[in-house]
Amino acid sequence: MFSKSKINEPGPSADTPAKAESKPAAPAPSTPAPSAPKAKPPASQLSSDLLITGNLKTSGDIQIEGQVEGDIRAHLLTVGEGATVKGEVVADDVVVNGRIVGRVRGLKVRLTSTARVEGDIIHKTIAIESGAHFEGSVQRQDDPLSSGSSSKAKATD
Repeated sequence: MFSKSKINEPGPSADTPAKAESKPAAPAPSTPAPSAPKAKPPASQLSSDLLITGNLKTSGDIQIEGQVEGDIRAHLLTVGEGATVKGEVVADDVVVNGRIVGRVRGLKVRLTSTARVEGDIIHKTIAIESGAHFEGSVQRQDDPLSSGSSSKAKATD
């Protein structure tokens, strides 16, 4: 406490500005850097008035409320109740509240009661709620995200 009061005194002020400037500058850049990688970015949201024609690919999460005509690859994909996806979906976790026309590949696939899926589902675990509409085949695989193992799974069934 006494050293802080001596720094603020007018006498040794010639030495203290250099010290005061160098001390805050060094810790400021180092504090945001360690916390930045720890924070998970929020899910990307595609609003209900949005139509995307093309493929989407991310290592993060996507929540779709609009329409997508193309393939989607993500970590977690949530298809909203009013959303439509026409294309192949590949994700670690897939939650379908809306409509998908195309193949679904996921480690965990969940079709809620409002889901409408027209296409094959390749999964490790699946949950289909009462009321969900599904037209296609369901196939369990230990590694559903890799596209080359579909013939192996059919041979073992």
